Amino acid sequence: MNPIKRGVLALCLLASGGAFAADAISLTIDTAKPGAVINKDIYGQFAEHLGTGIYEGMWVGPKSKIPNTRGWRNDVVGALKDIHVPLVRWPGGCFADEYHWKDGVGPREKRPVKVNTNWGGVDEPNAVGTHEFFDLVEQLGADAYVNGNLGTGSAQEMSEWIEYMTSDSKSTLANLRRKNGRDKPFKVAYFAVGNEAWGCGGNMSPQYYSDLYRQVETFLRAPKQYRPKIIASGGNDNDVAWSEVLSKELKKQTYGISFHYYTIPTGKWEGKGASTGFAENEWISTMARTLRMEDHIRRNSAAMDKNDPEKKLGLLVDEWGTWYDVEKGTNPGFLFQQNTLRDAVVAALNFNIFHAHADRVRMTNIAQMVNVLQSMIITDKDKMVLTPTYYAYQMYVPFQNATSLPVTLQNNPDYTAGEFKIPEISASAARGADGKLYLALVNTNPNKEADVALNIPGQTVRSLKGNVLTAAAMDTHNTFQAPNAIKPAPFTAAAGADGKLSVKVPAKAVIVVAVE
Repeated sequence: MNPIKRGVLALCLLASGGAFAADAISLTIDTAKPGAVINKDIYGQFAEHLGTGIYEGMWVGPKSKIPNTRGWRNDVVGALKDIHVPLVRWPGGCFADEYHWKDGVGPREKRPVKVNTNWGGVDEPNAVGTHEFFDLVEQLGADAYVNGNLGTGSAQEMSEWIEYMTSDSKSTLANLRRKNGRDKPFKVAYFAVGNEAWGCGGNMSPQYYSDLYRQVETFLRAPKQYRPKIIASGGNDNDVAWSEVLSKELKKQTYGISFHYYTIPTGKWEGKGASTGFAENEWISTMARTLRMEDHIRRNSAAMDKNDPEKKLGLLVDEWGTWYDVEKGTNPGFLFQQNTLRDAVVAALNFNIFHAHADRVRMTNIAQMVNVLQSMIITDKDKMVLTPTYYAYQMYVPFQNATSLPVTLQNNPDYTAGEFKIPEISASAARGADGKLYLALVNTNPNKEADVALNIPGQTVRSLKGNVLTAAAMDTHNTFQAPNAIKPAPFTAAAGADGKLSVKVPAKAVIVVAVE
């Protein structure tokens, strides 16, 4: 084990008992006031036909020498199963509004080759289509979120796709599905009408989109037991007009309204910032900008509350994550970026925000699963490496379908650098589906550890047991040459003789523990 890892592990195993430090942050968990259930789909994933996110990264074809099951890489699928992927969104993204589903069914060698005009202008072979996608989600044990083509498609095309996927009749389309190898209907958990209708999906106004949506939704018919939940394409960033209009106009069969927000260190699309080799000013700017997710959710939720006070509609953050300048020497249209400790901290901060708003936020989909933007996995031919973001998802698995609990932080200092100032500690707690109490802590300060005094009224806390993710450098990342440069290490803490428990949270760290 290298010296840095030995030092980090030793730090992780330290526990502080006895008297609280004078400047300790006070954290109180109110177990008597359970909140909303944290829908497992908050930990959803996103796989778009973009770069090597699907082709090469996940799909190698059944004839590949890389071990696979019906074309899907065994190593990638196995790793994704280990983080309990609950949901996968496909085929886009911007790609969805130029995707015609009939191009992706039938014998693969006879499928048309198209041009992926959104992402790199490369050939799209249509080797991965409806049947292949459902094979993937079934291998993962995940639900399917299918994004329909509103931009260049039609109500008829989406209606026929739904029939093809879900009909148990003897219709021509249902029989075509059977001819293509699938007897029983596919389970389509969610179906979205378009994507980013305000931009790449058609440059529409929310009023115009709502009219189109109502038309399309009328014809999305399926047997009751196979009918997907229908999703409307909403807004992004500070634009709440979409949430206001759609929550007023779309109430009957709509499950939720989507929302997109990406974290960019510089705040500028031109010159976003590098994924590695960054200074502290871009560490804190990234944290500050990702924390704006909370304000975006609050503002959109408030807009929706006017028309939907009972919160029947979900706010679905089905694209989010970090977005940096692409790595040098790679295709700019492939959106490949390295993934570091900074990304894991960003992910954890967002998880804590989503938990706090679980009454309205019922699904999120990080962009994206493999080789694209803030990915879980990076591959190169037969090689595979897990990213720090992957490990953040792995650590937070106990929060899937857990019941959120109120958390109060007092004496929480600000971490300040340059023009930015953010809270040092972020926290979330929940009662897991297994009955255990779980606590997540994030230290945004890259320079110093924090003392957190834990208080749970009516409960004696004996110990904490779980994992911590941290490293010596802000941009620590895994490579094919050093695949274990950063990964979770065991973390424990025990109450002192006076029955009190204080946690030392290392600098730039994510901790998830079970409270005993």
